Amino acid sequence: MCPTVAVVEDDRELGRMLDRGLRAEGFDVLLTATGGELLAAAEESEPDAFVIDIGLPDSDGRDVCQALRARGVLGPVLFLTARGALTDRLSGFHAGGDDYLVKPFAFKELVVRLHALLRRSTEGEPRAGDDAGLRLDPRSHGVAVGGAEVPLTPTEYRLLAALVARPGEVVRRAELVAAGWPDGAIVHDNTLDAYVARLRRKLREIGREGAIATAHGIGYRFE
Repeated sequence: MCPTVAVVEDDRELGRMLDRGLRAEGFDVLLTATGGELLAAAEESEPDAFVIDIGLPDSDGRDVCQALRARGVLGPVLFLTARGALTDRLSGFHAGGDDYLVKPFAFKELVVRLHALLRRSTEGEPRAGDDAGLRLDPRSHGVAVGGAEVPLTPTEYRLLAALVARPGEVVRRAELVAAGWPDGAIVHDNTLDAYVARLRRKLREIGREGAIATAHGIGYRFE
């Protein structure tokens, strides 16, 4: 059975090239142009891997990746981007990505990287997130449960996504700082705690009071 790769790329010419090339290499391809389209398609088909352009018209590809992880989607993610600075690469990994390819790139390298990611992928592991209908929207930076939704700041979004992607597991403070702020940012302990307090208030508004538990001296846990 051919592995399915979901590709989100808003450059039509590049998207068509990736579609044709990956199909010729034996992949089934699910081609989309926006983050919203990718999230909707991923719920229906559960692709084996993802190729995500970071610069999307409706959202940041890293936020899309975090939304996937928060929904329990574990397939490997390879980011495509024109930004190759160290801070950009690190932010992609902190968002839940598995590999990074800077444009312009050699198509053969993309194929080799995809095969390597699929070999290492954790097939058969249970889906981690998808918590009781809780949904993160990378387009609006909002979180919703049922019909209730509250807006989040970009930092709040990234912190909550890091927690929701690992339900029941303590996420260490250093990991949350890495997920929420750019590499090298000076973040004090009370700053992280203040953001978590804000998240708790917002989750309370949509009926999820007590969703974030404190592991004193270690980090926080989403329940």
